Amino acid sequence: MKINTDDKKIKELISKGVEEIIEKKSLVQKLKSGKKLRVKLGIDPTGPKIHIGRALQFQKLKQFQELGHQIILIIGDFTAQIGDASDKQAMRKPLSEKEIKENMKSYKEQIRKIINLEKTEIHYNSEWFNKMKLKEIISLAMNFTAQQMIQRKNFKERWDSNKPIGLHELLYPLLQGYDSVMVKADIEIGGSDQLFNLKTGREIQKIFNQPQQDIITLKMLYGTDGRKMSTSWGNIITIIDKPFDIFGKIMSMKDELIPHYLELCTDVPLKEIKKIEKDLSSKKVNPKEIKIKLAKEIIKNYYNKKEADEAEKEFNKIFVKKEIPTKTKEIKINEKNIPFLDLLVKTGLAPSKSEAKRLILQNAVKIDNKVLNDWKKNIEIKKGMIIQVGKRKFIKIN
Repeated sequence: MKINTDDKKIKELISKGVEEIIEKKSLVQKLKSGKKLRVKLGIDPTGPKIHIGRALQFQKLKQFQELGHQIILIIGDFTAQIGDASDKQAMRKPLSEKEIKENMKSYKEQIRKIINLEKTEIHYNSEWFNKMKLKEIISLAMNFTAQQMIQRKNFKERWDSNKPIGLHELLYPLLQGYDSVMVKADIEIGGSDQLFNLKTGREIQKIFNQPQQDIITLKMLYGTDGRKMSTSWGNIITIIDKPFDIFGKIMSMKDELIPHYLELCTDVPLKEIKKIEKDLSSKKVNPKEIKIKLAKEIIKNYYNKKEADEAEKEFNKIFVKKEIPTKTKEIKINEKNIPFLDLLVKTGLAPSKSEAKRLILQNAVKIDNKVLNDWKKNIEIKKGMIIQVGKRKFIKIN
């Protein structure tokens, strides 16, 4: 495949969603040279689902792949046992080999939604680290000082707060950097919080007499509530969420995040995004209209246009027309009367009685479109009754 050196595409590649580039002049020269570059991304399988904040790096890989470059994906099945401390304010719990294997089960199928895996060079870093001798690790570590490692922002904060820093954590940047040596990376992509590790890779390539990789760090995607994206806060969108759920999460997102998500999560050109941002500021356009566009663009990234259109149609049916979903799950209940808490647990609308009670007291439960907030109540079961929890969970009794 011929390398695409179009100036417009290169400009979009190195600007959209990009936080920092090291070294920019070198990177531009490489991209314009027509040479097939080796572009590396490393990920640790620390959880089973990839959220769209993490998927940004795959979207940038996709851009390189579409220009004809060789993208390299390193799955850190070895380094995940240590854990990257880049954005951590405390030592993270190490993962077992069993947990890592479980997390990796569907990784390829998820990643396939974004990049062409058949044209991707894939490595697991256990390939080389399981063979590495202690002498080699010590030899590598001798090129760095403890002061260098402690000076990274989050380590310094933990040091100043008398929080523990594990010796194994200090090794992580060296291992990630060594990955770059093993695959002879020309460019490495990572999150802005990864900059220290990526720069360490440049230093280690220099030690091994390899040309130093250029670095692209990407902006951090905020969660749908404006805070850092976190599973525990429930403000994430994963790339395997159902289209309707993605649509609903975007529609309930804070309006001020619209341009941020358009830049980082879609293929909408920067020029168009700036115009949208201006129109939103001057109130020339309704934020709801742009959210619909944003939601559909994100769904198209991981599914297709048809799924995006159907998600919009279903959303309007439920939230505009106040009708029940087209594909409402049906459950048979044999009892004629059942305690309210038991009903929510039995239908799977709540994981436990305590959670069911919390939802009821928050007025989050409706039966046949009527809010019920008496958690002690016994419910008379009727065929065809609709139980709703929150905005998007529905069950029909058959």
